[in-house]
Amino acid sequence: MRSTVLNTLRWIMLALAFVALPARAQNEKRIEDTMKRATRFMVEKVATNGGYVWSYLPDMSRRWGEMEAFPSMIWVQPPGTATMGHLFLDAYHATNDPYYYEAAEKAAAALIAIQHESGGWHYFGDFGGEPSIRRWYDTIGKNAWRLEEFQHYWGNATFDDAGTSESMQFLLRLYVEKHDPKYLPALKKALGFVLESQYPIGGWPQRYPLKPDFSHHGKPDYTGFITFNDDVAGENIRFLIMCYQVLGGDVKVMDAITRAMNVYLVTQHGQPQPGWGLQHSLDLKPIGARTYEPTALTTHTTAANVRQLMSFYRLTGETKFLARIPEALDWLESVKLPDDKVKNGRAYPTFIEIGTNKPLYIHRRGSNIVNGEYYADYNPDRTITHYSSFRAINVPALRKEYETLRASNPAEIAKDSPLRPGVAKPLPRYWLLDEVETSDLNTAGGKRGPDALIKSLNAQGWWPTELRATSNPYAGDGSPTPAPGDFGQTLVGDATDTSPHNAEKPVIGISTGTYIENMKVLIAALGR
Repeated sequence: MRSTVLNTLRWIMLALAFVALPARAQNEKRIEDTMKRATRFMVEKVATNGGYVWSYLPDMSRRWGEMEAFPSMIWVQPPGTATMGHLFLDAYHATNDPYYYEAAEKAAAALIAIQHESGGWHYFGDFGGEPSIRRWYDTIGKNAWRLEEFQHYWGNATFDDAGTSESMQFLLRLYVEKHDPKYLPALKKALGFVLESQYPIGGWPQRYPLKPDFSHHGKPDYTGFITFNDDVAGENIRFLIMCYQVLGGDVKVMDAITRAMNVYLVTQHGQPQPGWGLQHSLDLKPIGARTYEPTALTTHTTAANVRQLMSFYRLTGETKFLARIPEALDWLESVKLPDDKVKNGRAYPTFIEIGTNKPLYIHRRGSNIVNGEYYADYNPDRTITHYSSFRAINVPALRKEYETLRASNPAEIAKDSPLRPGVAKPLPRYWLLDEVETSDLNTAGGKRGPDALIKSLNAQGWWPTELRATSNPYAGDGSPTPAPGDFGQTLVGDATDTSPHNAEKPVIGISTGTYIENMKVLIAALGR
């Protein structure tokens, strides 16, 4: 009886204290309480050894990263475990609550536990060990028709999809936070991975250590080519610059940055098609990769590389990075589609045939990985939907930016560059707040406001999210005979295809991406 009375008095005192707070302080407390409840649920109820996948059913009977995952798996591809680590550090900076720093340390421990011996990371890690990984590849992985990067187990690490990049950046950031020496071995191992895997010409393969013995659908293995796709080179340069600016001016790191910037120059195709491909062979020619990525020049890669060249000029003041940008922009304009061929505001074909300057369009036939195939032709109708044959590129904006830079003073524009010798420059205090929205099929859309987020967090501590993406459970390997139906423009083939696709009847579940996006709003609302 006495304890009941005391507890009641404590609650009354807390309520009175809350009422006595100024309105702003009350609001901040509500925000912080919501953040803490949501984070406790993710850390204490959802995490697997400190790591995360992208989405979960409420009863945890199924879970997904980019593909369905085993319960023993954590995902590295963003928005995965390193993204969560960055979010926890952002929350720690906003609240000064050590719980968030401890959560970041748990995420780091998970990443270190699954770090490849070479120093990089795979798309995911599996605490079930090698037998579990191979079982996943022999069932779910190899039957994902449209996700060819998951159909074969290379057993090495990958730069694809920024998983390794984000993990490295997170470990660097966590080390710099308190200079805890326990993070140095993994961080140095990751830096060594980037330096060792770089080709002398300056580019990087998609995967490393190299595994050239694998034949990809009758074609040479593409993972050893110099890769621009998914900003592999750009992400590695970003990490190296961070290391250079916060760990001291290492000559090896500076040399790697210089060679990496220069590889953009030497891989630009000659006239009359001065663009770039997704990948380039070691003799610097554009070359295909997955079967829906033919040997061709690519417009979106060309636009991305133009942006990179302009950023290199800002870093160095060297006009060589601007020299051939007009050629690339003129070429992009030359392949722009006529108005009646534009698809959903996308006026540039993704792939341009080398030699003819004609657009190539991607199609598929069949119903699964066994009987299906992708092919390219000149027909713009009924192209595949999971990898667009059309791109939206703002060439006038790129040209305007180029003209501004060309008129600038090189010494003035590079005076505050992190590549200049001098005092080490700090990393950003907040990492995710200015980032674009989390890329995940199951992240809740729509506008987010602090009041709505506070109210919508459920009693268990998670934000109910409509899981729009799902996948077929493994049902055995596909038949060599195509199933009835037309799968040319669907996200998934027949019932044996394990590729993610839109659910006919979405269910409510737990989304890591939704948690991240909502936390970003709440952190920003604290305004600290």
